Amino acid sequence: MRFTGTENYVATDDLNVAVNAAIVLERPLLVKGEPGTGKTVLAEEIARALGAPLLTWHVKSTTKAQQGLYEYDAVSRLRDSQLGDPRVSDIRNYIRRGKLWDAFVSETRPVLLIDEIDKADIEFPNDLLLEIDRMEFHVYETGETVRAAKRPIVVITSNNEKELPDAFLRRCFFHYIRFPDPDTMARIVEVHYPGIKRRLVEEALRLFFEVREVPGLKKKPSTSELLDWLKLLMSEDIGPEQLRERDPRKLIPPLHGALLKNEQDVSLFEKLAFMARREAR
Repeated sequence: MRFTGTENYVATDDLNVAVNAAIVLERPLLVKGEPGTGKTVLAEEIARALGAPLLTWHVKSTTKAQQGLYEYDAVSRLRDSQLGDPRVSDIRNYIRRGKLWDAFVSETRPVLLIDEIDKADIEFPNDLLLEIDRMEFHVYETGETVRAAKRPIVVITSNNEKELPDAFLRRCFFHYIRFPDPDTMARIVEVHYPGIKRRLVEEALRLFFEVREVPGLKKKPSTSELLDWLKLLMSEDIGPEQLRERDPRKLIPPLHGALLKNEQDVSLFEKLAFMARREAR
């Protein structure tokens, strides 16, 4: 089992090393990076490249670690008992498996994605330490122990919204996905839009990276936003010449709503355009 990227995912050499190291060590791969750098898609492409099933656990602010193992629906059992439903005699009818349970009993070694773990409560990672380390857990309602037949490949993503506990970090192989440089970004664009005009890509990338470098920008545009912007540029038939214009009145990029995602950043560019017009007089 070796990951070298796929035709749909441009993986750098250091990312390939990190994925394969996590597989060999049988430790979770903790992936951090700016939003939009392909952390979630990475797990999907690992599963595709290795021919493994993918199980995805999207973490929310209300998610509890126990939900990844199983949940006991006592309310439904009580209701069914009042209605005389014969299923109440077997408590297993009211045990709902979580994603970890599904991963542990999978016949084929799966890829388990725990997406955006930093969205949950600070205790969430600690509550998973034992289960991820031993690859087993106990079901108290039935008295059974669920053990992983084949240790899943675990990919955990984080947007750095919260610090993760040291005890949790020790059990992971860590990799930070750096924002792609222009050459890597051009390869990513080619994957998504094969045969796109080279001059349009060159001008779009130049302008895109200029926008990212503007001081005071609250949210820098990401890879996914660049791809959306390029799609709009092609749809509206905007050529490289229009992107190359340096008219101070057109300092904000065309179709900037795909790149700038809040009013503060739009206002910042309007102020820069105003200053540029004053200097041009």
